[in-house]
Amino acid sequence: MKISGLENISTDQVNHYLQQGAKFVVFQYCISVFILTFKRSSNVFFIRAGESSVGKSLPFTLISLFLGWWGLPWGPIYTLSSTVTNLRGGKDITKDVVAAVNYSAK
Repeated sequence: MKISGLENISTDQVNHYLQQGAKFVVFQYCISVFILTFKRSSNVFFIRAGESSVGKSLPFTLISLFLGWWGLPWGPIYTLSSTVTNLRGGKDITKDVVAAVNYSAK
């Protein structure tokens, strides 16, 4: 699993950032082709406390806004859902990532 934002950061630093309020998030995007609509998630991003995720979510939001609407009925629904999720900072998966790391460390 590739996590963007963890380059050159030690495990101790990650834990320190997590205690300060950092989080792991994914952004959603939607692509429609005729009647088929696909809703997917991005790679995982590490967002430090106080760091804005808007810039990181923007490409995925734009993909949805330009390519998501066209499939009926799910295109507009998934596009709106993806856009709202991204504008709220993405989907927080910190608990899942930490649980996976702790499980693999055993």
